[in-house]
Amino acid sequence: MKSYKHYILNIQFYLGLLLLLVINNSIEAKDFIVVIDAGHGGHDPGAIGQFSKEKNINLNVALKLGKEIKANCPDVKVIYTRDKDIFIPLDRRAEIANDAKADLFISVHTNSVAGSKIATGASTWTLGLAKSEANLAVAKRENSVILYESDYKTRYAGFNPNSSESYIIFEFMQDKYMSQSVNFASQIQKEFRQTCRRADRGVHQAGFLVLKASAMPSVLVELGFISTPQEEEFLNSESGSRSLANGILRAFLAYKRNHEIRLTGSSRTILPEDAKTETIPYTADNSIATSDSSSEKEPLQAPVLLKKEDVVEKKEETQNKEALEQTNKDKPVFKIQILTSSSSIPTGDKRFKGLENIECYQEGGLFKYTYSASTDYNLALKTKRDISSLFKDAFIIAFKNEHKMNINEAISEFKKGK
Repeated sequence: MKSYKHYILNIQFYLGLLLLLVINNSIEAKDFIVVIDAGHGGHDPGAIGQFSKEKNINLNVALKLGKEIKANCPDVKVIYTRDKDIFIPLDRRAEIANDAKADLFISVHTNSVAGSKIATGASTWTLGLAKSEANLAVAKRENSVILYESDYKTRYAGFNPNSSESYIIFEFMQDKYMSQSVNFASQIQKEFRQTCRRADRGVHQAGFLVLKASAMPSVLVELGFISTPQEEEFLNSESGSRSLANGILRAFLAYKRNHEIRLTGSSRTILPEDAKTETIPYTADNSIATSDSSSEKEPLQAPVLLKKEDVVEKKEETQNKEALEQTNKDKPVFKIQILTSSSSIPTGDKRFKGLENIECYQEGGLFKYTYSASTDYNLALKTKRDISSLFKDAFIIAFKNEHKMNINEAISEFKKGK
């Protein structure tokens, strides 16, 4: 009887091993599918510059990107939502990706600002609730594509792209691909900054219908500003479009490699050697968009010799800080989040606009920077108002025992402890 059980266990073991090999082989054999969506098209021109239209810029970069992916990755199937100047409804774009069971969705767009404002640089967006009017404005502009569809009220269940109330649906949305999307978006921004030498406008979230309907990791890329003359020239140039396509390609290869390692423990994807691509130089208004200075070498600082009284003062300051931290150990600490970046920002960077005592925490592959720290919510609220002229999109977050917590729960605790 014992030998019979042993025989059955052996059979089960080898069957399990065989099944595992079959699963692994099927995973390795499956082509990686990427859907590249060139925003706008046909009777929808998108944003309009002095001499060009967004739809053409998007298509040019999308086709270059697809061509480069095919050349570098024979195991990747590239699908375009459009490969010529035609109009594709917004929900149909996501439908194409879903029907193909795509592993990744990349929507290519070009940004714009109204009036005579000068803005430069590239940004990448993932699905989520817009936490600022500026982010909401971008989502409204991209979602207004549905107004070109005669049946948009029925097709999109009464969604009004120009009404802020319509975007409440994104507040409670749980996107299971959020982490992967943010990681890919961060990789794109890294390449835009380091390889393409573009001003880094960061990774953001907003309520994009085309991303909401896609059932895979998805990003929306804003290549630059067609409303800024020098940017428009760059976006329409051969070297500019090639540089941008190459930046997204490099991010794609890094993402695909990590994806394969996560699934199988190995990867067939070969990453390109580090090389700078050709770009057209331009002058940016740094008060609106700044390039990341972390890629530049900082000058070596000479050592500072402290006087004895300075050392004593520093020691007392440290002791006071430690005593305060011990007293407030179990209380929520309110901080003002002012910036988010795909890479670390050096201390004293001009993007902090002269503010000191900046702190950083990492979340979802991003570096997030905060100003001020207080257990008094009212003081945090006052501080936020004080810096609103410098950081109009700033908002309050809370930590407890060095772990981020729900802001509403933190406020509730603060009120109970008053």
